Amino acid sequence: MALASSDRFSPLLRWIGITLVVLTLLQMLAVLALWDWQAEPFRQLVVERLIKESPMALVGLMLMYLSGRLDDQNGWRRSPLLWTVCILSGLMAVLLTASLPIVFGGDQLMQEETDQQLAAKKGQLEMAREQSKNPEVLKQLLRQAEAAGQVPPGASEAQKLQSARAFVDRQLQQMEGQFKQTEQTSRLAINQRRFGSTFGAIALIVAFTLLCLGSVL
Repeated sequence: MALASSDRFSPLLRWIGITLVVLTLLQMLAVLALWDWQAEPFRQLVVERLIKESPMALVGLMLMYLSGRLDDQNGWRRSPLLWTVCILSGLMAVLLTASLPIVFGGDQLMQEETDQQLAAKKGQLEMAREQSKNPEVLKQLLRQAEAAGQVPPGASEAQKLQSARAFVDRQLQQMEGQFKQTEQTSRLAINQRRFGSTFGAIALIVAFTLLCLGSVL
């Protein structure tokens, strides 16, 4: 009964696994067709796609491995399927290992770009704070508000200045809120890339290496 079950499930596992591996290859070919290795964005795109599609290849190879083990229950003979799993797993481990410098470079580049953007926005915020302390800026705002008819008639100078100050404070609070939101979004994007791509690639390297060794040991 166990042998009959193996005969039924082994081909199913094998072909599902092969299908997943082929789909991974097709996804990679869709990117590699745009070949421009000298361009840094293209290298980052290839590496990101490789890491993104590798889990599907890992599942496919695992199914092929299980199929090979079901076909080889005596444990002494290594079928061509297990050798195929070994070679493909080793190849994936090598490719992911070779991609690590590009991943690290992308992390550093993204960190530098984020720092520059945050520094520019912080500089704009500091400049706005300094300008808000300038009496001439408040007077200019009052003139603009009066020309637009936004100042109530009969308002005293103190009331006008108070309204202008309240407007400037609201603008500063809005800018500060936007800066904090941008900073949080940027840090989140960096952490997602670091944990999803960098550490994810390392975890996949370990998994493919173990599968490679397990196929022949």
